[in-house]
Amino acid sequence: MSFRGEKMIKYISYYENGKCREKRINMPASKNKMDYIASAIKDCGEDVEIVSMSQSYERSAKAYTFKDNGVTVRMLASLPASKKILRPLNRLFLRLQLFTYLLRQKRDTQILVYHSLGYVRTIALAKMLKKFQLILEVEEIYGDVIGNSKTTERELCFFKLADKYIFPTNLLDKKINTENKPSAIIHGTYQVEPDRKFRIFEEDMQKEDERKIHCVYAGTFDPRKGGAIAAAAAAAYLPYNYHMHILGFGSKEDTKRMQDSIAEIAKTSVAAITYDGLLSGEDYIRFIQSCDVGLSTQDPNAAFNATSFPSKILSYMSNGLRVVSICIPAIKDSDVGQYVYYYNEQTPEKIAKAIMSVDLNDGYDGRNFVTELDKKFRQKLGNLLEY
Repeated sequence: MSFRGEKMIKYISYYENGKCREKRINMPASKNKMDYIASAIKDCGEDVEIVSMSQSYERSAKAYTFKDNGVTVRMLASLPASKKILRPLNRLFLRLQLFTYLLRQKRDTQILVYHSLGYVRTIALAKMLKKFQLILEVEEIYGDVIGNSKTTERELCFFKLADKYIFPTNLLDKKINTENKPSAIIHGTYQVEPDRKFRIFEEDMQKEDERKIHCVYAGTFDPRKGGAIAAAAAAAYLPYNYHMHILGFGSKEDTKRMQDSIAEIAKTSVAAITYDGLLSGEDYIRFIQSCDVGLSTQDPNAAFNATSFPSKILSYMSNGLRVVSICIPAIKDSDVGQYVYYYNEQTPEKIAKAIMSVDLNDGYDGRNFVTELDKKFRQKLGNLLEY
């Protein structure tokens, strides 16, 4: 069914899906969630146009559009981000293009914006001038992440401009949506991946009681999040039949720091620990499906954890893994809270103890529950777009 005739939902973000003509700066976590939400919008009977602010990395690029799985992707023109001297000019250039694009939209156009500090002012000014319908997808309050109260205040003022919201948690909804505007909750990507029935680790060809238990942390290496280093540190307290895999993304400095930490831990740990790089697409799916336990080990004392939901939890569950997480309200009180193994203190010993408590013979498959979440979200999204 179609709620609003032939009108198209515009979806603003930094987006790159590997099908661009040139190399663009990639943000895997937001890309995966955008793909899922765009497909859900299509299922509601609406067309979608993603407008990407992602910068071209190595060379200048003209603006162009292409189709992917029925979704229009509009890449804005960009100067090369690899040239440091051009970066400030490039950011301004991209914002001007976005502003011009938004000024061409009609008053009743629904603009879905993946919240980013990079274009807050651009969106706010265009909204005040054109009065289009603004749907804000707020994953977290970035001022809380970077520990800057002034940034948090600016974000909270910006959020008030929205007509509707998409949030990862009910806690964030309550904090931001004080006027009870229409909203929908989505904890992560409810895209269930079928069992590939393929394990990439050689020792898994051995007898069941001889094979290792593979644990994986997949996510950011940003030390402010604290998840990667906490997962790695837990390896030192696991027995010989465990293997800790660390894969993800970060700055060159953060990645080097992570690799150095893993190398130090490996010197004394009886459990195996390895850095496995940054994987995406089918490579990522096959890798984590070869693991048994997924780790969500972010710092519980960080302000953003009071309202944000780690999307990696849904990624693990969608691929059949058990999940170990710090016990915080945003997770425990969520729709998936009852299916997670918890630890209460952010110490390597407690994390390792929670990992070892996981029952791998309980017949659990998170895919079944994620399938139900998918159905519920698509209905809520349809109602949100129709409102």
